[in-house]
Amino acid sequence: MTAQITPQPAADTLERTFLEIRAKLLELAADLDRIERGAGFEAVRDDERLQNIRKALQVLLEPGTDRAERVQMIFSDPYDPHWAD
Repeated sequence: MTAQITPQPAADTLERTFLEIRAKLLELAADLDRIERGAGFEAVRDDERLQNIRKALQVLLEPGTDRAERVQMIFSDPYDPHWAD
């Protein structure tokens, strides 16, 4: 017999996770502030890692249920079937 997975009500999930999400957003904002205030920021302004962070933030602003996968793919290398060769 296959078990059915029932999604939790959205209101319950929001209630349970709001403070944690808020804390993560504040931490991210503080980290980005520290980077931009840092000496030599101009040298890293176009760094690929920062560009990927910006892309990921854009994904978070879009609706949908596949945001985690889309963000993961931003930070992942494309699949290479010959990686072990």
